[in-house]
Amino acid sequence: MSTPDGIAKVTWEDPETLQRREYVLIEGATASIGRSVGNDVIIPQKHVSRQHAVITFRDGIFMISDLGSANGTFVNDRRLTDPFPLAHGDVIRLYVPTLQFSAVVSEEEQENARKTGTLILPRATRGDAKLLVTVGVQEGVEFPLVQETITVGRDTQGAQWDIKLKDPAVSRPHCKLVKQGTAWAIIDLESVNGTLLNGSQVSSEALTLKDGDVLTIGETTLLYRSLAATQRVNQVP
Repeated sequence: MSTPDGIAKVTWEDPETLQRREYVLIEGATASIGRSVGNDVIIPQKHVSRQHAVITFRDGIFMISDLGSANGTFVNDRRLTDPFPLAHGDVIRLYVPTLQFSAVVSEEEQENARKTGTLILPRATRGDAKLLVTVGVQEGVEFPLVQETITVGRDTQGAQWDIKLKDPAVSRPHCKLVKQGTAWAIIDLESVNGTLLNGSQVSSEALTLKDGDVLTIGETTLLYRSLAATQRVNQVP
């Protein structure tokens, strides 16, 4: 089966090695950006958080969201407070490092990305998934979603929640995730401080999660990732 055409790319030049790194995004792809080696786009610079930002495909366009980074994410020198739609020619700045976003991808660029392992594909929506803490005391902790229903609450003595967050702003319990067919949905449990999905309030009505969604629970930020499919095409000889 042939690979779909890339519709966007993110380019960064390493200031130390002067190596140009180009990541091609297929329609529907999600690309996490940060200093940690677990990211899709790795920027090993001191001003960049381990999990800094995420680019997701929503309603026909790529959106970028900050993941609660220490130094902020900027687009054309405007600091992000909410998900922001990217357009051709936009400059993404991670406080100091800058990346170029382009909506033009040539066949040669896509083929090169395939060869170098920087072609990023969408992940299918399946039951296997995880939540990654990007901001909070438990930063870097991953919570696999392995049950049909998962309750999230504050980590207190005797707490029975499936996911326990060490965050005094989290209620007891706070919200729950429910497996619906092959997808996951989130429901707020009348928490005191509320649950946010990509900056919007979650109610008692279930909202389906998509790969790359950003959850704010109390003062903890988590990134939802689907694990169903390999997102990046493996490098070939």
